[in-house]
Amino acid sequence: MKGIAAMVASGRKVVVTWNVAAINNNPFEYWITYNEPYEKLMTDVESFLEAPDDRDVPVFEVFGEGMFSKLDGRMQQVGWESVRSYWETDFKHRKIVSGFMKDSLLGSKRLASMPDRITNTINVVGSDEPVCRPTVINMYGKDLSSLDLWWSAWEEFMFDTPLEMKTKKGIEQKAPYEMLQPIKKSKYPDITEDEEKVSLPLQTMCVAIFDSILVHIMNTVTTPDAWQEIKSNIVENLNKKKVPRTLEILESSTYLGADIITLQEVSASFIDQAKTRPSLNETFHIISPEDMDAVRDQNSVIFLRKENFPDGPSAEITSLVESSFEPGVNVPVSKGDILAITATDRDGVPFVIASFHGDTNGLATKPVLSATMKAISSDSKLAKHKLIFGLDANTYEKAKQGKQQCVLDFGKYYVSHGLSSCWGDLPDPQNYTTYNSRTYLQPQLNKACKKSDKRLNGDVNPKDFILFGKDDFLVEKTWKDNTGNEVYLEDTAFPTMSFPSDHGILATVLVAKSSAAVEEL
Repeated sequence: MKGIAAMVASGRKVVVTWNVAAINNNPFEYWITYNEPYEKLMTDVESFLEAPDDRDVPVFEVFGEGMFSKLDGRMQQVGWESVRSYWETDFKHRKIVSGFMKDSLLGSKRLASMPDRITNTINVVGSDEPVCRPTVINMYGKDLSSLDLWWSAWEEFMFDTPLEMKTKKGIEQKAPYEMLQPIKKSKYPDITEDEEKVSLPLQTMCVAIFDSILVHIMNTVTTPDAWQEIKSNIVENLNKKKVPRTLEILESSTYLGADIITLQEVSASFIDQAKTRPSLNETFHIISPEDMDAVRDQNSVIFLRKENFPDGPSAEITSLVESSFEPGVNVPVSKGDILAITATDRDGVPFVIASFHGDTNGLATKPVLSATMKAISSDSKLAKHKLIFGLDANTYEKAKQGKQQCVLDFGKYYVSHGLSSCWGDLPDPQNYTTYNSRTYLQPQLNKACKKSDKRLNGDVNPKDFILFGKDDFLVEKTWKDNTGNEVYLEDTAFPTMSFPSDHGILATVLVAKSSAAVEEL
């Protein structure tokens, strides 16, 4: 954008916020905007699971007797009990769709989704590439054109592939089956006491059945070459190239001219790669939390333009914000979600600048804002600072009462703290910054959206904000972007193959009220 440099030169502050989104290990989890073969594949999978008819065959016709016997033997070899009785009396006779994939009780017991979450994608020591379980719903890249090929690779992965990984005890070597955790009735009450006793072998059998059904579905609705090529292209563009593409967007003239960029859900690799990009590293101070989240690898980060903040950050005050939560209130924040710093611009104006990633339901958003304001007011020096706060507030147009944060209620809340936003004092509930919906290729089918309903039932909400002191700034211009080209396509589900996040970019041009008053004279 040619005008950004002029805006900066005139004393305005160009502020950008973007939840870049953590890398999604399942390339098929969300509907993306891609091409016709992709649309046909996903609607064919939807049709298979919604109206299987005679394709709803017994489990044993997909996950065969020989596969179960081999699996049961391997599980007994590692010291687990046999689950043949569950197989013979129950699971082998279930229909693959109505009796397994769409069984809500199986879902509430977490017998397939729990082992999938733990073993789907495993980060290992000494490699930038994770190790993936042989399944449709991750970045596994080898041939899954037949159930025999799948089973051979799956068995080897689960039992014969020791992996070095970082744990709380340090670096440990484990095979994937050793990573599984017992499913406790105290936490998941639908599981029976007998099932709890054999939950390790039972969940291993269930995730094997789950994976085999997915391979069967894909190879039934289309040819193996067709779906595996689609998957490979998505993995390459939205998984492997996600960080480089995100950095390319930030390097574009549109955003390289910003004064302040607040980012959320940033990985350590992203930060390292940003610092190796001359255009970014020479333009910005790149600031990450002192206490990084190494487990989820999702951190809030701030870029400060060196030209306008020559000395960089003065101090990090994240711990002061976190210590300002109301006593006894459980605020759902994790390490790395908040980054708050102080900095002074070239005109000697002191700022508190914050970046925050809210929890899925937005229930931490108001407490974090309140704590930030309390932290500023508690220190006489900070009280003179101007606040600029970029955040993924995770607010909702139609919030579930008591379970999600309503966007209009949040608007009233920030105004009560003497703040305004890039959207004004009263945000428009239909000014959306997300549009994503789950497909049928993920473990929680109760959350799947039909193609025809992906906008109606998807996550289409006004989630992202830039906040500032109402007495400090006026908004000259605000825009949002889900293309990387300063354009927002309202009817386009994203990510897309060229825009790698499920949150739009939000940018605003702020004019200091003192400067605005001078310009009027």
